[in-house]
Amino acid sequence: MNIDAIIPVCLEETSRNPVTIFRKLTALPFCRIHGPEHHVLVGSALLTAYKNAGGDIELEPALSEMIRRGSGVPGMACGLWGACGAGISSGIFISIITKSTPLTQQPMGLSNLMTSSSLSKIGTIGGPRCCKRDSFLSILSAIDFVKEHFGIEMEKEDIKCEFSPQNSQCIKARCPFYKK
Repeated sequence: MNIDAIIPVCLEETSRNPVTIFRKLTALPFCRIHGPEHHVLVGSALLTAYKNAGGDIELEPALSEMIRRGSGVPGMACGLWGACGAGISSGIFISIITKSTPLTQQPMGLSNLMTSSSLSKIGTIGGPRCCKRDSFLSILSAIDFVKEHFGIEMEKEDIKCEFSPQNSQCIKARCPFYKK
């Protein structure tokens, strides 16, 4: 898996819409319908849209750090750890933009609140797994969180999922993004 291929895509991107960016990243040859690459793609799309919306970060080192951290979250964490990697990726995004460490008070709290918000939305819908659905939920949660806590407004859209036909575990009408 050549996850580093996301960096040039993100560096050339001008969109402030992390869903649009996420979709471009999922079109890269290494991305599967399910897999741990989503643990990097969510945060990378958020970092890119955040920067393009006026966020004060150096994008290339932030993306490299996202790859390093997100790659450490194993596949199947959603069912085996009780914490979906897409939700964790949104928390990693916040930890990178706030320069959070285990010793910082507010940044560490914000990172955990972000992860908690994403996981709450994912948990409310339940399983079985769908990396795309959980990624969309995490991204939408992060858009609202960043606006509220940082005053940076990324673009948001009404998502209609195009991945359902590829997902044999699709929950169809229980999914808020299911395209009928």
